[in-house]
Amino acid sequence: MSASKIEVFKAIPSGEIKGGLLLIHEIWGLVDHIRDVAGRFAEQGYLTYAPDILSKAGMTPKIGQELVELSNDPDEEKRVTVQPLMREKAAPAFDPEYAEWAVATLRGVVDELADQPGVDGRLAVLGFCFGGTYSFALAAADDRIKAAVPFYGAPADLGAVSAIGCPVLAIYGDQDERLMTGLPDVEAAMKAAGVDFTAKVYPGAAHAFFNDAGPRYDEKAATDAWQLSLDFLRRSL
Repeated sequence: MSASKIEVFKAIPSGEIKGGLLLIHEIWGLVDHIRDVAGRFAEQGYLTYAPDILSKAGMTPKIGQELVELSNDPDEEKRVTVQPLMREKAAPAFDPEYAEWAVATLRGVVDELADQPGVDGRLAVLGFCFGGTYSFALAAADDRIKAAVPFYGAPADLGAVSAIGCPVLAIYGDQDERLMTGLPDVEAAMKAAGVDFTAKVYPGAAHAFFNDAGPRYDEKAATDAWQLSLDFLRRSL
């Protein structure tokens, strides 16, 4: 499965460019929330590219947006249908061959982003959930990445973290049981590999706490994580 051209939402700063940011979406795909976050980073001076790496698997932005809205429906019977529908639509994306395609495609987006005026080699990746996992993967696969900020994601392959050559700020909520269970192993692997790794865990926050379009939004944690991310990007780039 070779890399290919995909849709990329581009948010362009109105003033000085502080660097280039590759923003990787959640399992919902390139939905309105991600486009909004891209715009917020552009307002802070980061030329932000948000690629769509799930339409190829069947999770188009239209379908993803419909599922997001369904997850917020006041009717509980409708809400409970979201998870099986999401798994059905996104299932192909969890094939190892798809992952190879996705990383190669993301590197192609980095090629374009790196060539833009004002970026000057200052490249970072930030992603949420599904995109958090791919943030780890891209940092390991592309040494042009100077900073990585995975929100509630985990490396798909702990053995690959030794290839990460940039600082990593990983952000979690302590109610995210699966990721909390695996975090000690991630920290150990990062330490063994000599990666500059920081994990920030927010008490009381759940998975997807940053998503203000979702039911688990935690305003206090999200506000702090936003500022923490900006500070990290500023230092790293």
